[in-house]
Amino acid sequence: MRYDFDKVTDRRGTGALKFDVLGERYGRADLLPLWVADMDFDTPPFVVEALRRRLDHPIFGYTTEPADFWPAVTDWIRDRHGWNVERSWLTYIPGIVKGIGLTINLFTEPGDRVIIQPPVYHPFRLVPEGNHREVVYNPLKETARGHYEMDLEHLEKVAADPRAKILILSNPHNPAGIVWSGETLREVARICAANGVLVLSDEIHSDMPLFGHRHTPFATVSAEAAACSITFAAPSKTFNIAGIVSSYAIVPNDEIRERFYGWLTANELNEAPIFSPIATVAAYRHGKEWLGQMLEYVEKNVEFVEEFCAANMPAIKPLRPEASFLVWLDCRDLGLPQNELVELFVDGALLALNDGAMFGPGGEGHMRLNVGTPRPILEEALYRLKEALARSSNAAARPEGSTPSGVA
Repeated sequence: MRYDFDKVTDRRGTGALKFDVLGERYGRADLLPLWVADMDFDTPPFVVEALRRRLDHPIFGYTTEPADFWPAVTDWIRDRHGWNVERSWLTYIPGIVKGIGLTINLFTEPGDRVIIQPPVYHPFRLVPEGNHREVVYNPLKETARGHYEMDLEHLEKVAADPRAKILILSNPHNPAGIVWSGETLREVARICAANGVLVLSDEIHSDMPLFGHRHTPFATVSAEAAACSITFAAPSKTFNIAGIVSSYAIVPNDEIRERFYGWLTANELNEAPIFSPIATVAAYRHGKEWLGQMLEYVEKNVEFVEEFCAANMPAIKPLRPEASFLVWLDCRDLGLPQNELVELFVDGALLALNDGAMFGPGGEGHMRLNVGTPRPILEEALYRLKEALARSSNAAARPEGSTPSGVA
């Protein structure tokens, strides 16, 4: 069947973070929100129907995992990524950011160092800092064409510090949507394995490569990678079910797995709530066609942003993502300080995007745009931005002390 991604569904008043905290987060509630990384597309009907069937039974007591839960996961990973994951390598975790926090507390001590690669998803910094670990930056390098690559030479230096215990890897990388190559990941594995650094590979965007790119799971690139890593993944971004916590961990190494999973089991943190396995099985067993159509739609949204900016706002340069539905907007040619750039989007265009500075060094002068939304919403957003830029340019061009025509 053909799915309707142009359909606009009103999410206000449903407790949706993207909409219902605008006043708190942005200082005004009248914004068009294109920030937090969930999509405005309806959750696939086969997932909704699976949940509805369970809701038809009036008792919601303690439950066991459905028999097809982990087979559905391993089959999906094998078919999607060519990775034969053993059942024993898997466990449920109560969210990927929570999983990062759990591993930091289990595998490090206060004062230990955690390496991150900014500009990067901000909880990678906030979680270690909140747990009294020291965050060390291994910044990405910007290439001549405005893309990014890892600074592996610098990683060698920071990983060699005996206080460095963990590298949090964004694979694919958020915010820039980079699909890391197998060659790059092998070098990361070599460096981290040689220095006893545990790699936490966040692969939540792995099911959404775009424009012919292909995701490479970190743990598959070498024996060293499998031996020094914990992989986190979930169907939540892919099938727009972030509110149904459906994350899981994959750990091939016996020693790491026994330590981590034993601790999770002792604290009953590895038990999925009732609706998570149901949604996961439905998504992974029936979601291939929906996902293909969704990614095709997102690609067209990305192309629309590129074409619109080139024709109407050439000072804003979108970096084409290689994965997921987040577009990194390079706004540096506008020449605005970061606070004025944010004001342009929020108070000028009435848009809520992610402030690039929140992603750390290298994020200044950028904004992150969520294009996982129906085209009419995206069109409205870009026209708002175009008009705000025009008003801003006109105001800047007026002689000091003058007033616009018709304004008393």
